Amino acid sequence: MPVTELLERNARLYPDEVALVELNPEEKDTRRISWKEFSLIETNRFAPYRREITWSVFDEKANRFANMLLSRGIKKGDKVAILMYNCLEWLPIYFGILKTGAVAVPFNFRYDAAEILYCAELADTVALVFGPSFIGRIEQNAERLSRGRLLIYVGDHCPSFAESYREMVADYPSHSPGILLTDEDDGAIYFSSGTTGFPKAILHKHLSLSQAAEMEQKHHSTTHDDVFLCIPPLYHTGAKFHWMGSLYAAGKTVLLKGTKPEMILSAISNEQCTIAWLLVPWAQDILDALDRGDVKLSDYKLDQWRLMHIGAQPVPPSLVRRWKEYFPHHDYDTNYGLSESTGPGCVHLGVENIHKVGAIGVPGYRWQCKIVDEEGHEVKQGDVGELCVKGPGVMTCYYNNPEATAEVLKDGWLYTGDMAMQDPDGFYFLVDRKKDVIVSGGENIYPVQIEDFIRNYNKVKDVAVIGLPDRRTGEKTAAIIEIKEGFTCTKEEIDEFCLELPRYKRPREIIFMDIPRNATGKIEKPKLRKLLGADNLVAKENMG
Repeated sequence: MPVTELLERNARLYPDEVALVELNPEEKDTRRISWKEFSLIETNRFAPYRREITWSVFDEKANRFANMLLSRGIKKGDKVAILMYNCLEWLPIYFGILKTGAVAVPFNFRYDAAEILYCAELADTVALVFGPSFIGRIEQNAERLSRGRLLIYVGDHCPSFAESYREMVADYPSHSPGILLTDEDDGAIYFSSGTTGFPKAILHKHLSLSQAAEMEQKHHSTTHDDVFLCIPPLYHTGAKFHWMGSLYAAGKTVLLKGTKPEMILSAISNEQCTIAWLLVPWAQDILDALDRGDVKLSDYKLDQWRLMHIGAQPVPPSLVRRWKEYFPHHDYDTNYGLSESTGPGCVHLGVENIHKVGAIGVPGYRWQCKIVDEEGHEVKQGDVGELCVKGPGVMTCYYNNPEATAEVLKDGWLYTGDMAMQDPDGFYFLVDRKKDVIVSGGENIYPVQIEDFIRNYNKVKDVAVIGLPDRRTGEKTAAIIEIKEGFTCTKEEIDEFCLELPRYKRPREIIFMDIPRNATGKIEKPKLRKLLGADNLVAKENMG
């Protein structure tokens, strides 16, 4: 069942119930965008930045946008890009694209002007929907972007090179356009995160989207009464497909535009959220703020909060242990996935397996996993190899890139590029990215293992371990460390702490600096390598 049918079902069964809430604690001028077009249920209970729409309004706005696109000649199979920050328009526009039979193509909001143009052309987009924050970047290549491509602006004061979303959809009917969709139709293109090179366009069928929705609901037992807090960007598969569990259950979702600890806790308290998906840096910030006394749990109503889960990157076991000290009643979960596997969930820990914290889990709902060596043969249990996954959420291909597709799709298996091992109980443990493995003096060193160890030091906020060039051993291990606010730390302290590691795993260089992470929380190791002069290391970033 295509996910568009889930939206129509929710609008039919729960027309007047709230589907989406937007909270923007940092937006002082609420005149930024007029929301009247959304027929909002206005409320000032908590703050002036709160906006919401019901399931019926959600579906109606998606239908209006779909009917407008069809009238402009956009048809089944065409590609329509979205470049916006999280807001109430985002998902109705996404579903409007799907309802035409076109392919939704979300863009990373961090793309610069050249990357926007590159991705628009790579994906053969025929339209680009963008928000106020991107006018300057679009304008730099407006002439090329507008060639055979509709530019649609969502917001006030439409630039001359685009057409106004508000004016375009105003007079179109709110009923479904009635385009027949099947699970085998193309549904969406997502781009790789770029942490291993320039983005690739990842094509998914509607089957992938519906699989993600059902899987998320089952993994987290999401019900109609749950309220999901969504903070990460909706362009990313993680945010989108975790949210689709709420779509499947017809539960309310809160889109929070802010990541400060007090913002997160206030949103959970005021909106009575029961499920929150956090990235590692935000969870660490909450714990650090609690340790310092900057926030107090007694100031918030959190009894209803039942589940905190993390994904998008390896989760330090030390973080989970600290979390359970403050939130002993919480269920905890982690999900592993890639954009190529429709985001999180192909490997899933499960709330019942918290005793296995540190593992990424077992195969998710309808998924299979295996670990293989360089020749593609399965390794014996306990040995390290490349993790491969197979299931209904595997991508169709890298769009317009058959060579890259052939490298990672083999006999229906997706070769993830992640190194993993399986313990005797059948749980998978992520060891590191294949491209991030450090080879020093012929020894394979897995940075994640060292990072997890160093994070246990009480002054460390974040850490990234990379290989730097070394004339004698080929590579040497370098630990880039970000210290917690209010603390000082020396190289000698870290060296002494690392004496508990085997000698070959001890960092040979300690560098204190902020750790760069992308919008989905992943450490940007290519950026670190460039900053620290490691670019000449065997083109690791150009392999994927």
